[in-house]
Formats: sequence, C-alpha cells, structure tokens
Amino acid sequence: MVLALTATGIVIVALLGELLAPRIEERVERFRAGRRRLPETADVDPGRDRRAEARARLLLKSCVNDEEWAMYRDLGFIRVWSHGTGRTTAYLIYPHKPILAYVPQTGRLLSEHCVEFPDETRPYGSARLPDSDDVLAKWMALTGDERRLLASANMHLPGRQIDPRQVKRDLWRLRQWERERGRAGAVAGDGGVPAF
Repeated sequence: MVLALTATGIVIVALLGELLAPRIEERVERFRAGRRRLPETADVDPGRDRRAEARARLLLKSCVNDEEWAMYRDLGFIRVWSHGTGRTTAYLIYPHKPILAYVPQTGRLLSEHCVEFPDETRPYGSARLPDSDDVLAKWMALTGDERRLLASANMHLPGRQIDPRQVKRDLWRLRQWERERGRAGAVAGDGGVPAF
C-alpha cells in the first residue's frame, strides 16, 4: 500500500513538473529581463548625485538674483512674481513639485502647474534632474515666457500634489524671512525694504 501511494505521488509530481516547468521558466525569464542592468563598462559612483547637485546649486546661484538664491538656500523654494498675466500673482517653485500660483496679498492658493524637465543626457541620464537643476529649469521657463509655460503646463487645483497646509507654513516662513532680511538690511544701512 505504501509503495503504491509513493509511486502515485511520484507520478503526480512528475506530471505537475511537466505542466509547471514552462511557466516557471517563463517567469524566471521575465524576471531576468525586467531587472535593470548597468552597462558593464559603467562604473557605479555613489557620489555622482551629490556632485551633480553641487554643480546644479552653483549654476542656480549664478543665474538667479541674490534674494532668490538666499531664499532657495534658506527656505528650499523660490518665489517668482508674475509679469505677464495682468494680475498680481506670485509663484512658488519647489524642486520636483508643481509650480504653485498664489495671491501674495491674501495668501490664497490659485493653482498648481505641473511641468517636467527630464534629464536626457547619455549614458547616465535619468528621469529626475538634480533638485537645483529642476528649480532652475522652472525658474527660467517662468521668467522667460510665463504665458507659454502656463499654457503648456497641466493645471490642477491647489492640494493635488502639494499640501496646502505646508504651503501656508512656507508662506509664513517667507514673510518671517523677509522681515529678518529687512531688519538686517536696515542695520547694514541699505534700507532693507522687504519685497512684500
């Protein structure tokens, strides 16, 4: 009896093996094909992203004015005033987030404008620019041709990707930052007039 059950078990395992083997091989091949492999000639450099961000920060600093650079350095975002919409609007530019439009006098959030500037350089290009390069690309597009950027961006209501509570805190931080800079400028003798 035990011998008959053992033989039946072996036959069942063999039949299942024959049925499942092609499926298992297919899944293994899919797994191997799906894995991302670096080119064999490419050396993996863990400091590459940090060096890229350091270069991007230097480039951003050389392109924006002193106030915008200090704002980005201290707060992590840049405010840009609207020039082409015919209304008093300002924008907050965050790295890898939508451009946020708001009314400076009231702090009312108007919209989020989603734009993307992928890194298409070869052989190491990725879908994500260094943070400072992303901010610079948005800043250049917004200050260069605001209407065109807004027309081509995907517009959403505030709160879709950026938490409105965080934006309110950032606007409060911005006002505090400008007050401190105004006092520091007044002490230094340059008048220190805040931008608000």
